[in-house]
Amino acid sequence: MSQLFEVHPENPQPRLLKQAVQLLAKGGILAVPTDSSYALVCHLDDKAAADHLRRIRQVDDKHHLTVLCRDLSELSNYAKVDNKQYRLLKLGTPGPYTFILDAGKDIPRRLSHPSRKTIGLRVPDHRVLLDLLEQHGTALLATTLIPPGETEPMNDAEAIRERFQHDLAAVIDAGACALAPTTVIDLTPMGTGGDPEVIRVGQGPLDALGLGQ
Repeated sequence: MSQLFEVHPENPQPRLLKQAVQLLAKGGILAVPTDSSYALVCHLDDKAAADHLRRIRQVDDKHHLTVLCRDLSELSNYAKVDNKQYRLLKLGTPGPYTFILDAGKDIPRRLSHPSRKTIGLRVPDHRVLLDLLEQHGTALLATTLIPPGETEPMNDAEAIRERFQHDLAAVIDAGACALAPTTVIDLTPMGTGGDPEVIRVGQGPLDALGLGQ
């Protein structure tokens, strides 16, 4: 049975987050709350954990996984970002947006899209997840917790634990999240003078980025 860490949503207990980080270091998959929906996360540099993450979601290597970063400066370590892209990133960071960008040199090739060499990146606006990232000391690999064959993300920590008890090392329970996944914006066209492309409209409003429907 996976562990359940019940943490305060505004002042999460460092002791519990430290235990969660130790599970990540051992290759564990965690279910964590975000400013959109619950997500599955693992260590960025652990190939076996990343493969396990994909198996849980039943997605292939063409499905963009997301790199969760603590702030914009950390995000720029993992992606190629020009000035125009950076200005748009600042509008949606931190927040419930995932941005598709060209993968930087610090992203293992196996994690980027096999043909496009792109990666999803985001900086969440959720105290518990940001504190977990801080305890971890570096970015995490993530995907929205949408069960295979379903279209809506899961939102209840106990239900997540029961359903995925054999796949997850732990579930961090900080209360219910929003039921919508992140809004996904592809910024790669901006690198050649094009406009950003809206891939999915979710929790993050488009007008906050100056984009229309």
